[in-house]
Amino acid sequence: MSFTNSQYINWIDRCAAALAAAQDELTALDTAIGDGDHGLNMHRGFSKAQEKLAAEAGKDLGSLSKSVGMTLLSTVGGASGPLYGTFFIKAAPALNGKNEADLPTLAQAIADGSAGLVAAGDKTMVDVWLPVAEALKQAAASGVSLKDALQAAAKTAQEQAEATIPLVAKKGRASYLGERSAGHKDPGAASSALLLQCLAEAV
Repeated sequence: MSFTNSQYINWIDRCAAALAAAQDELTALDTAIGDGDHGLNMHRGFSKAQEKLAAEAGKDLGSLSKSVGMTLLSTVGGASGPLYGTFFIKAAPALNGKNEADLPTLAQAIADGSAGLVAAGDKTMVDVWLPVAEALKQAAASGVSLKDALQAAAKTAQEQAEATIPLVAKKGRASYLGERSAGHKDPGAASSALLLQCLAEAV
């Protein structure tokens, strides 16, 4: 089984719908430790990415990924726009020229995208993407199916997002709160877990 460009577009469609539904929840998380705009920004950015991809159905996976990244960079405000934009742009080279990707290729793309996020630090979306990237690489090496690997990755993402609750933020707006940032789930980690759940569903 492989990940196709039609599934990629379905993934972004699902992300747009899930982020629209979760907008208030993400905003509430961000209001507690940030600027309070994460829900709105993510909803707007992925709606624009969805519109963009609707006209690019024939393009290869790398082009689709770069398109999403560039759209997020130009439409999402706050810290999350540059971070998510970077993720999709860095993930693109491993997918260039391909209309379908096997698990090792998809694992590499997610690892490359995650590496672009490392500057974000603790209690951020990095807390979700790095363990997911590692889990997918291990799954690819052990011959797990794409579907099973992505379902496990979505579960890991959810667990890692919950694990940001006790952490004290070191970077971003939340870091200004110091110890008071503990006890709140990171909004970027929460939206990242949503994206990975949508990816598992798309496959």
